[in-house]
Amino acid sequence: MEEGRSRIKALPVRLLRLVLLFSGVCIVLTLGGLYMVRHFGIAGGRVSSFTSPAVSETCSEEPNTLERWIRPPPSLHHEMRDEELFWRATLVPQINRYPFPRVPKIAFMFLTKGPLPLAPLWERFFKGHEDRYSIYIHSTPSYQPHYSPESVFYRRQIPSQVTEWGKMSMCDAERRLLANALLDISNEWFVLVSESCIPIFNFQFIYHYLRRSRYSFVGAFDDPGPYGRGRYNQNMAPEVNITQWRKGSQWFEVDRRAAVRIVEDTKYYPKFLEFCKPACYVDEHYFPTMLSIETPSVLANRSVTWVDWSRGGAHPATFGRADITEEFFKRIREKKGCTYNDHNASACFLFARKFAPSALESLLRLQPSALGY
Repeated sequence: MEEGRSRIKALPVRLLRLVLLFSGVCIVLTLGGLYMVRHFGIAGGRVSSFTSPAVSETCSEEPNTLERWIRPPPSLHHEMRDEELFWRATLVPQINRYPFPRVPKIAFMFLTKGPLPLAPLWERFFKGHEDRYSIYIHSTPSYQPHYSPESVFYRRQIPSQVTEWGKMSMCDAERRLLANALLDISNEWFVLVSESCIPIFNFQFIYHYLRRSRYSFVGAFDDPGPYGRGRYNQNMAPEVNITQWRKGSQWFEVDRRAAVRIVEDTKYYPKFLEFCKPACYVDEHYFPTMLSIETPSVLANRSVTWVDWSRGGAHPATFGRADITEEFFKRIREKKGCTYNDHNASACFLFARKFAPSALESLLRLQPSALGY
């Protein structure tokens, strides 16, 4: 009798344990379900979305089409290091024909210390040709520009670093400009200018001059004197022998193929970095030497930027207000002695330097016939 009673008492205890166990499992499953819904969007036994509403909305608005891949960056600001930027810029399509309508553009790359005192003249030059050019500015990192939103120079600064005249940091800045410009697949020609440069022909003339040329305009000549071969360091061999050593103007124009070649170089850069120190003036030798070794057939071996070295010294002449006359520019525009596509040229220079800020007012007063714009 007592044994039967003990069995009856044990039954509710077991039942209570089962109820508690079942309740615990239900609570765990309920909490787990709420967690999954909140963090992964899983509800009702199906996956609703693994992305946030913002990402989902963006993807639905911007399908993965060709237009998405060929569109230039919406902003020149980025967080890439030079190594990352150069790698990205040198991703080159292996099919030469573009599968979309492409209007080739000129990338004007301004290498400056700070402001562009001749900006109003450049604004006049660019006006009406918005679909055929792009602008990139490398300035001192601490400089904060104040261009109006209507200016062609508004928000055209690229991430910049400090540069020093005659040092490799100058070439680094030029490669940085090229790399940023290469991110826009429409850029076909790349012109390096400074804050003291001006165009001496109108945009239409310069555009067709570059478009019809079979060559890139990089000066690369063999100077046997102390300011040419005299700067060569024997430690640069075997990558660069003295017979391959070249010199040229810092101010160049290159096409897209040559621009990629400059940015992707890792063979010659270390040699110039280590053995072409100040007094060697690396910006006069690195690109001319490297390109003349790697792609000599694409070089015109001259610059399209006119400078006056007749006064001697380490820097060319600077022109101010009193120098600006129509006759002055007529002499520059009509200079001969060069070839264009292997024939005698009627125009050798497209740009000129150095012009002081004081020259701006006189430049703006010139008749349109003097510069063509």
